[in-house]
Amino acid sequence: MRRNTSITARLTLLFAAVSTAVLLALGLLIGNAVEQHFVEQDMEVLSGKTQLAANLLAQLRSPADSDALLRQLDDSLVGHHGLAVMVLDGDGKRVFATPNAAFPDALLQPAAAGGKPLSWTLGGQPWRGFATLLPTGSRQLPPMLVAVAVDISHHEHFMESFRRRLWLFVAIAAALVGLLGWVVVRRGLAPLQAMRARAAGVTANRLDTRLSLDAVPVELAELAETLNEMLARLEDSFQRLKDFSSDLAHELRTPISNLMTQTQVALTRARSTDEYREVLASNAEEYERLARMVGDMLFLAQADHGLVVPRREPVDLAVQVRELFDFFDALAEEKGLQLALTGSGQVSGDKLMLRRALANLISNAIRHTPAGGSIRVAIEACSEGAKLTVTNSGEPIPQEQMSRIFDRFYRGDASHHGGGEGAGLGLAITRSIIRAHGGDISVRSGVEGVCFELRMA
Repeated sequence: MRRNTSITARLTLLFAAVSTAVLLALGLLIGNAVEQHFVEQDMEVLSGKTQLAANLLAQLRSPADSDALLRQLDDSLVGHHGLAVMVLDGDGKRVFATPNAAFPDALLQPAAAGGKPLSWTLGGQPWRGFATLLPTGSRQLPPMLVAVAVDISHHEHFMESFRRRLWLFVAIAAALVGLLGWVVVRRGLAPLQAMRARAAGVTANRLDTRLSLDAVPVELAELAETLNEMLARLEDSFQRLKDFSSDLAHELRTPISNLMTQTQVALTRARSTDEYREVLASNAEEYERLARMVGDMLFLAQADHGLVVPRREPVDLAVQVRELFDFFDALAEEKGLQLALTGSGQVSGDKLMLRRALANLISNAIRHTPAGGSIRVAIEACSEGAKLTVTNSGEPIPQEQMSRIFDRFYRGDASHHGGGEGAGLGLAITRSIIRAHGGDISVRSGVEGVCFELRMA
């Protein structure tokens, strides 16, 4: 059966095949039972006539009594047209035979006496019979061979008609079972058709559509639930893509608008060399901002496709954090922030990439910690590598924003201004770097502040 055959056709054929096999087996069982019944019936008749012959031969005292006894045997067979009897003396000479007696030579041999019943056909007429050696009533007379047979043509005709009707019934029943099976399978697969129709209505603008779990059988409930989960993931991905496109357009519009405005203003009238230099310097800053944004986006795109392959070398996390503290010391001192480091640990990874990830976390903490607050970095060595936490005493992150904190261009307050707040790509880049190293990053927020936790091997 081809792989693209419909489930309805497969189940219908399977149902019809199994039902036909069962009907055939039942037909064979019934046919054999009926035939065996006829055999037993014939053997009962043959055994009765053999017993009659045995009783008569037991009364045979001398050869002179044989004529009278054989006449009694002939009289007892009157009316039994389908019965044949033959009696042979010890020398194999026929002493009695009915007019229709026609036995095969193999059955009339003394060696065949007492054997299993045989079936044969002579002159187009089927027979069943057996031969038996029966003792006489005199020790001077040897045992005689008595062969009895019954005409089974009536039984054969009945069995032929019975089998023909039985196989015709099996064929019709198999066809009806196949038709009923097709109807049952179609009705049984109706929920699948409903699911298909429901799924066909899902479009990019209707990703909120869900399959009803109450309207499907138990066997399809898991499939429907899986499809609903897939639709939920697609809806979330499309929404994130939509937000990303909107944020990207907004982030690019600000520097491009600044460049266009400054250039157009500079061109409205002739200006001095210093004024042009100021415009070019301002434009250079916007270009640098655009270059950083494009570079960050390219890095994230490579990370999404598994193209970021870090080099492996021992990295002392405490050394990297101290160097970053020195780098951000002036900015932290300006806001009156306290920077603290505890613990130590070493991991295997790309030093520059890990330094960039840590710099993003510390820069983010400095940006969101109010003046006079503190930033604590704790490093803890563990069996699988090291755990690093960056905790700041800033305002807790609202619960509804926790799931999007690592999204690109997402900055919590949803305000996309072009100040010094960055483009909202730092945490996304940090997560990509950590995952490229086989680790992960998580965030939790409470009354004590916001804590980012990194786990690396």
